[in-house]
Amino acid sequence: MFAPRTIPWPLVALFTAGYLAPYLLPTVVGRLDSGLFVSATQAGAIGSALLLSSATAGFLLASRVDRFGPRTLARVGLALAVLGYGGATLTTAVPAVVAGAMVGGFGSGTATAVAATAIAAQSDPHRVTTLGLLSVSALAGAVYLTVPHLGPGHGLPLAAIALTALAVWPLTARLHSRTPALAVSRPRESLPHLRSGLLLAATMPCWSMAQNALWGVSGRIGLTQAHLGEATVGAVFAVALGAGLLGVVGAGALGPRLGHAAPIGAGTALIAGCIVLSASATDLTTFAAGEIAWNTLYPIVLSYVIGLAASLDPRGRWAVLVGSASSLGTAAGPLTGSLLSAQAGFPAMGVVLAVGLLVIAVPMTAVALGAGRRSLPVVEIPVETPAYDKATAA
Repeated sequence: MFAPRTIPWPLVALFTAGYLAPYLLPTVVGRLDSGLFVSATQAGAIGSALLLSSATAGFLLASRVDRFGPRTLARVGLALAVLGYGGATLTTAVPAVVAGAMVGGFGSGTATAVAATAIAAQSDPHRVTTLGLLSVSALAGAVYLTVPHLGPGHGLPLAAIALTALAVWPLTARLHSRTPALAVSRPRESLPHLRSGLLLAATMPCWSMAQNALWGVSGRIGLTQAHLGEATVGAVFAVALGAGLLGVVGAGALGPRLGHAAPIGAGTALIAGCIVLSASATDLTTFAAGEIAWNTLYPIVLSYVIGLAASLDPRGRWAVLVGSASSLGTAAGPLTGSLLSAQAGFPAMGVVLAVGLLVIAVPMTAVALGAGRRSLPVVEIPVETPAYDKATAA
């Protein structure tokens, strides 16, 4: 399915390091709740602060990756992730944990911005995005299987994120120290496809908020409403992420042959049904069915959304801006889920989120249909790796 000699593995690794925090959100929030003795709403707010910091990094750096250079920014982002998450792991003082989570979140967002910018410049950004989602799903699944057996405390999932950033650091040597001349020769060029890009960026916070409102409280649904143990909930999440791997493999095999409109529109509608099912779960069967179905569909649709954003601008600016807008919704997700479930209960929360998804699926599908009617230019910026060098790009 993928030709090994054309895969930019440093970008895949950087994508994984940047996206791991959102993927581990349920266990991060759940362990903050139990390990620091803060309320569920406060734990959700800390998770939201982490992701908001990540989104802020994306907005600040969307048009500046060319200026600072991918290698430098990637190293700064990974260093902040190691320091922030690592520091939060080593303390139980709530203000220090919040500060560490926000520093680490900014580092994750910086790494994601660099990865998204470079991935958008590839000849097939959907394929590279798919590989990134495969990688982060597999790693997150391994963490969900492992963490419950390593003891209590809030630090374990945060430590996993910090160690991942540390492991990816050596691969930054294979990124460009500065952006090739092709990408920086027109620094004042305006954003192409402005209307479509703005519409997609405006809908993404709502789309991501609905996903992560569920994801942020999924652990609590399993523990308190379905009456499952932490190990069982972790196993369900691991299986669900494994199903997500299969879904992403399928999406990668299909590639752009389905276009963007059908996977985004129909996929979002199906996700809405999964959210209702998962939020209403009162036993293992229903909980597992909802979470597995949702985790299968979510990365598939996300890969097409990221690919759509990348197709709007080969310099990657829309990819970063849409990704950062998505992070805003992701940041609001844990707190939204906590507040809705506290006020109305998990089942009502699921219905509200599902209705919202069905509404925003309409403009997202419209953008995808419009993009499918035009031919968009592709500019490829090589990544310096033994398997993907300048000669290959030429």
